[in-house]
Amino acid sequence: MQTGWMAQNSFIADAVLSKSQDSVKPEQPLTLSLSFRIDGAIREAFSQKNWERAYNKHDNGFRMTIEIDLKSGRTMILSIKFVRKAALFWTRNPKIQYRIWVSIVKDDEPFYPLTVEEAQSLLFDVNKVIELSGSDLRSGQHKVHAEIKVSWGKHDYTDPAEIKGSSNDIELLRVAA
Repeated sequence: MQTGWMAQNSFIADAVLSKSQDSVKPEQPLTLSLSFRIDGAIREAFSQKNWERAYNKHDNGFRMTIEIDLKSGRTMILSIKFVRKAALFWTRNPKIQYRIWVSIVKDDEPFYPLTVEEAQSLLFDVNKVIELSGSDLRSGQHKVHAEIKVSWGKHDYTDPAEIKGSSNDIELLRVAA
């Protein structure tokens, strides 16, 4: 994948993995939370001025793929892939002072932000709850982290890019039955 200026100046920030408990039994559920921000050039480029220019050139969608690999050392525990989308449209909403605006699709649910900052937050701020079972881990101590990969295609305001990041390590103990 091409890595241009947009990829070099966009990054994954504040990637934090947290856990619901320190130890888990084989058939016990385990809840992890992963939060991070996609920041830099892509976030700045996602602005109302650029939406208007892109819409006028019939570039009225933005699709971003997020892949999360949950690993214990080098061992893959779980792989998650999901998409965030933005759709540009002509609006007549009296609360919005512009003619071209955006809706964000997050977790298959549409959102209609009232500010550019809210739109950027809905699209680029990720808080993901990850459900595991104790049986997903071998017995013993584990250092678990998330490897994050985010990619998007070419648009009027951005080149195609792929950025990567990692979360902190958390320690988990998988106890025997």
